Amino acid sequence: MPTSARFRPRRLLALATDSLPARAYLGLVALGVVVLFLAPDSPYAMAPALLTAPLSFLPVVLPFGSGTAGGGAAEVAAAVLYGGWLLLCALVNAAAFGALARRPDRATDRAPAARPRRTLLAAAVDNWPARAYVAVVAAALGTFLYAVLLSPDPGFAGIWPLIAAAPLSFLAVAVSAPAEYSLPWLGTLVFSVGVALAGLVNAVLIGRLTRRIGGPPSRG
Repeated sequence: MPTSARFRPRRLLALATDSLPARAYLGLVALGVVVLFLAPDSPYAMAPALLTAPLSFLPVVLPFGSGTAGGGAAEVAAAVLYGGWLLLCALVNAAAFGALARRPDRATDRAPAARPRRTLLAAAVDNWPARAYVAVVAAALGTFLYAVLLSPDPGFAGIWPLIAAAPLSFLAVAVSAPAEYSLPWLGTLVFSVGVALAGLVNAVLIGRLTRRIGGPPSRG
């Protein structure tokens, strides 16, 4: 008898802590936080935000954040809220790694007899959270391509796909940069393909996590 998918915080926390990849990821985030406090002006101070992307970049589109003007209690409250948000993002990402590290379960994976690659990629499209994320990446990438190919002034249109598909999308920037200087169209192509692949990886992680926290509890 099918069980309705419901969010289970305890399962999320368990996935974030009961596997070596998840614990290693949390340790890396903790190291990034230490670097942030020891060297706040260093480029490495961005490590916690990058490691907890893409969710950690969501406040970018909001009119408040850790740098809220006004000082005093308002600034402290904003910093605390942002710190709590980074912690939540870290737990969600760690749970995604934990879900990916677990072996396929018939109770949560719909096609256990299918090929491993096909089953893995199916997680990016067979649930609504992953589909919604793919739609966001597609919209951001479409906006970027429109601005670059059709708009007279693309401006900073590349920031949206960069944020949507972070953190792997930053690798797309590094790979496409050399081609951008010689052949701009090639740089645009490499960046677009890199963002699409980065978004696919994130969608698979979201899908796997959705299966684990939304399906019936596994045994054993």
